[in-house]
Amino acid sequence: MARIAGIDLPRQKRVEIALTYIYGIGVTRSNRVLQQAGIERAVRVKDLSEEEVSRIAKILDGEGSVEGDLRKDTAMNIKRLMEIGSYRGGRHRRNLPVRGQRTHTNARTRKGPRRAMIRAKKA
Repeated sequence: MARIAGIDLPRQKRVEIALTYIYGIGVTRSNRVLQQAGIERAVRVKDLSEEEVSRIAKILDGEGSVEGDLRKDTAMNIKRLMEIGSYRGGRHRRNLPVRGQRTHTNARTRKGPRRAMIRAKKA
């Protein structure tokens, strides 16, 4: 089983797609890494040799942050915005959309399910 950056890659998928399971790697970056490693994109993960897996891992280590480091950096950036009291930080703190989206209607993914209205009794 191929394990890169602490992630088990799905064995049945093509390497080009399987690498995108690692946080911080998309299809473009995946293809660039495979080209540097000299591995064909259409090869399945189960057909990779240990030497090829280690080549991919070595390239990813040298190229930049992925998975844990990248998640930590993102979390620290959000925490910094909240600490300095910026508008974006306040939106993160209140769990509302950050990038200027409409919230009067929509934004249910970020806001969560609707809260039931409290109705007054009829007299």
